[in-house]
Amino acid sequence: MKKLLLSFLILLIIGAGIGYYAYQIIFQPNVTIGSESYILTIPTGSEFDDLVSILETEKVIKNKNSFIQVSKWMKYGVEKVPPGKYTIKAKWSNRELISLLRSGKQTPVNVIFSNARTAQELTGKISSYLELDSTTLTNYLFDDATLQKIGYSKENVISLFIPNTYNLFWTIKKEDLLDRLIKESNAFWSKNDRETKAKALNLSKTEVSTLASIVEKESIRSDEKPTIAGLYLNRIRIGMPLQADPTVVFAMGDFSLQRILLKHLAFESPYNTYLNRGLPPGPICMPSISSIDAVLNYEKHNYVYFCAKPESNGGHLFAETLSQHNANARIYHAWLNKKGIK
Repeated sequence: MKKLLLSFLILLIIGAGIGYYAYQIIFQPNVTIGSESYILTIPTGSEFDDLVSILETEKVIKNKNSFIQVSKWMKYGVEKVPPGKYTIKAKWSNRELISLLRSGKQTPVNVIFSNARTAQELTGKISSYLELDSTTLTNYLFDDATLQKIGYSKENVISLFIPNTYNLFWTIKKEDLLDRLIKESNAFWSKNDRETKAKALNLSKTEVSTLASIVEKESIRSDEKPTIAGLYLNRIRIGMPLQADPTVVFAMGDFSLQRILLKHLAFESPYNTYLNRGLPPGPICMPSISSIDAVLNYEKHNYVYFCAKPESNGGHLFAETLSQHNANARIYHAWLNKKGIK
């Protein structure tokens, strides 16, 4: 009887020890990051061993073996682990860490894009936030089948992108990203009667974006944008070439140009609005929302000429007649020469 009691006691002690050990590795802190929170990135296609290597390399966990053991008990990592970016907290237990990673509940990434000259440049900016590489995204976006499906061309597809901050999952697929962009664009144009205002101007949404891109590059001052938009709409109405210097810069692809000369104006390109009437084939940059709204809510006036105003922090001199404009232009060119800008 004493032997049975002793055996039972030994088993009880062993069981308690095992239970205590299990409790320790399941519930005690094992996340040892140096800050309150940390973004853990798990690439698509990662195996469980890959994840353990990441956790070790990035010094996320203190005890690798306990994490592996608890993962087995929680049946995590049997197949490929859910990829993505995950926000983990300091002093988390193995159970807390595994529960999050097993759930696949990613932390969205704030994708911010603006100020891009071309759609290719823009896709590069977007891809810098995501797992999706820029080449894959660019090729997909410029594929003829994709463009035909969404109703854009290679020249105007940049107008699909509305500058904003987008909450996206790091692992988002190219198809899902495009669907999101289309949804955001539709929501943007349906708000504040934008689409109705575009139709009143007899312009499509892409044409509004194209004109807005010129306005964007003509002025850094928001208060002048409606005036400049009204001026270009006046030129369109009377059949006058837009003669917008930024279109020449875009046509030449030399974005360092500070002064447009006669030799530049003769550069052959459908984007050169000195040689071609009407709007260019597409936007010369991704216009800001303020520039789009400046076109849709343009200022009504009789100006058809303008030039930069010296010492004005981006301001302009406007004129209704060519003689007035020539006088303004002489003032500006004299200032350029004085400053040595060529």
